[in-house]
Amino acid sequence: QKQLVESGGGLVQPGGSLRLSCAASGFTFSGYIMSWYRQAPGKERELVADISGSGGITNYAHSVKGRFTISRDNARNTLYLQMNSLKSEDTAVYYCLCSHLRLWGQGTQVSVSS
Repeated sequence: QKQLVESGGGLVQPGGSLRLSCAASGFTFSGYIMSWYRQAPGKERELVADISGSGGITNYAHSVKGRFTISRDNARNTLYLQMNSLKSEDTAVYYCLCSHLRLWGQGTQVSVSS
């Protein structure tokens, strides 16, 4: 069946880095725009970044531009989010999404704290 599984979350100090992965299965991964969203406690889920099927076009939320990089490896059916210069306000559960299929992953927790 169609599935997205995130990994790579954890606890990191401010200024640190993490790399999230999202493994896709059950559909033609390269054919779809993919996105990363996040939801902090008490806040609505928000778009972090998205990427075209080929990987050639990316889009970022203003709050993460210049610090985060979205990428994909279509041969491995995997979406990535490289997060650098992390701040406490980046603390959230991070989800990957294939919007065309309305398919969400289960989420991975990112906590930024000293």
